[in-house]
Amino acid sequence: MVQEKVDKIKEAIRAASASNQEQLEAYRMQFISKKSVVGELFAEMRNIPNEHKKAFGQVVNEVKELAETKFKELIEHVSSATKQSKSAAIDLTLPPSNIAVGGIHPLTATRQRIIEIFERIGFNLSEGPEIEDDWHNFTALNFPENHPAREMQDTFFLEKNPDIALRTHTSSVQVRVMENQKPPIRTLSPGRVYRNEAISARAHCIFHQVEGLYVDKNVGFADLKNTLYHFAKEMFGKETKVRFRPSFFPFTEPSAEIDISCHLCGGKGCNVCKGTGWVEIGGSGMVDPNVLENCGIDSKEYTGFAFGMGIERIAMLKYQIKDLRLFTENDVRFLQQFRSLI
Repeated sequence: MVQEKVDKIKEAIRAASASNQEQLEAYRMQFISKKSVVGELFAEMRNIPNEHKKAFGQVVNEVKELAETKFKELIEHVSSATKQSKSAAIDLTLPPSNIAVGGIHPLTATRQRIIEIFERIGFNLSEGPEIEDDWHNFTALNFPENHPAREMQDTFFLEKNPDIALRTHTSSVQVRVMENQKPPIRTLSPGRVYRNEAISARAHCIFHQVEGLYVDKNVGFADLKNTLYHFAKEMFGKETKVRFRPSFFPFTEPSAEIDISCHLCGGKGCNVCKGTGWVEIGGSGMVDPNVLENCGIDSKEYTGFAFGMGIERIAMLKYQIKDLRLFTENDVRFLQQFRSLI
């Protein structure tokens, strides 16, 4: 009786076939697993008399080896068949399918273009933390203790530590660079910044800045002007005009706002430039000697200039976008207009 059972199992193993993973698993459950027919043969070992157990064990092991060898053959067969079916399904002579291709976000494209322009004239990139302490965000930059920017309506402070806040500008990165690097320094600091402002078409509580810093011997305001003239013409076109208006920033002296001629109306006046023919793009100035001294740089030996611009502002002017909120709303209709930026 046992020999007949063994012969039937061997016959079933030899006749078994499989063309997919499901059939492979069915074979494994029937002949390989502990609850398979082969497993049942091993379980019958306890009912075999001692003098016949050795012979019976040899027979069962032969069945087991046969089942495992057959299983390996079936695996190779299924694997080979799968590869052939996949290769057969691909017709390389057919034209490519019209798959929708994404594009670079306009802010990313603007950031990359700004970096490219300044890298060509010797600026390198520097980055820093978005959560900053009071020293790097305010004090080292010559902000007095009663400055409005320190108050809650302008800055996001951490509730448990009023000396830690989300950075309000990337000037904090420049402080870290000056603390850890000796002049000459020529660095560009792009990054995300935070200010406690109401969200509107022209303002947001989260936006992006890029700030530049150049510190060396005999750096003057003419160097600042020529650098920004070069940037404006590279970014907006050779016909772009640049002007500087006197202003005030705690960390620069003298300071100036940077305006460019409105390329939407050619300087004739429109709603974007409010009829003036000029559009502001950022602030600039000579680094205040106090800032240099705070960072361990001798202000009697070295001078420097700094500038800062909003990347959203540059992108709005570059691509004629009139609502700042479009950058963060993820509206596919808006983003599809910039596929050509790939």
